[in-house]
Amino acid sequence: MPTPAPTRSTRFDPKYWPLAATISLFMVVATFGSLRYDGFFSAQVFLNLLIDNAFLVVVAVGMTFVVLTGGIDLSVGSVIALTTMVSAALVEHRGWSPWLVIPLVLLMGTAFGAFMGHLIERYRLQPFIVTLAGMFLARGLCYVISIDSISITNESYSAISQIRVPLWEDASVSASALIALAVLLAAIFVAHYTPFGRTVYAIGGSEVSARLMGLPVRRTLVSVYALSGFCAALAGVLFTFYMLSGYGLHAVGLELDAIAAVVIGGTLLTGGVGYVAGTLFGVLMLGIIQTLISFDGTLSSWWTRIVVGALLFVFCLLQRVFTAAAPRR
Repeated sequence: MPTPAPTRSTRFDPKYWPLAATISLFMVVATFGSLRYDGFFSAQVFLNLLIDNAFLVVVAVGMTFVVLTGGIDLSVGSVIALTTMVSAALVEHRGWSPWLVIPLVLLMGTAFGAFMGHLIERYRLQPFIVTLAGMFLARGLCYVISIDSISITNESYSAISQIRVPLWEDASVSASALIALAVLLAAIFVAHYTPFGRTVYAIGGSEVSARLMGLPVRRTLVSVYALSGFCAALAGVLFTFYMLSGYGLHAVGLELDAIAAVVIGGTLLTGGVGYVAGTLFGVLMLGIIQTLISFDGTLSSWWTRIVVGALLFVFCLLQRVFTAAAPRR
């Protein structure tokens, strides 16, 4: 008697639930806004979501890799502030060229992240505590440089901040947004099509199993935090273009926005499951909520935090449902 051919299950894989929920919710909010407010459904309004949150996209990409390993990085907001302060101090007070300062601060952020990653991996310390210490350290160094805001009047920074690349009709996009998209595309490739990305997912799934498989766990963990530090420094560079100043209070709480974007984008806080592309939708979700409140005009900006907090509760519950529904391997 012939054996019947195995049938392919049409059941929707639970691991896609958070990502599908994010994309669906984004479409619902965009549709609601376009139906209620004139001018909401325009190309430039949606491009502004990316333009105004380019630095958040970059820092959230780095955070995604950290969370995929089951870790956390609370230092990214302070690294952004430190990057703006170092950049402003060197360019304005020391007269350094921006083309020398920018690689320097990127190297500084990468080294700072690698140092925290080394402490976490070598001494088996909790990422929460190590990166919390890094947050205090970086924020404190900002005030060692200056307790006041330092305006950047350099022509190169001003020129880059004003660049607009025309797309169609009256729609245009900034240089920072293009850099953020390039980082996103590179991260998608690294996460899903390289041995490094596969190792990151394996560590998040089970670090013990990853070690038994002979994967370079130690090197990858350090590299992940170095990558997060690099993305935070690059986000700091974009933030400097955006604000044209350095200040110790820049990006306060931005690490929480990055974590929120990663979670809303469908990455599990326990690690091992998530998509870099989902993080983009997480950032856009935060941006469109703020835009919707701005178009309304009667609500306080604090409603953005309230709505984001409610969304986080929902997505944390959705992650719990996913964990319970996912088949055991």
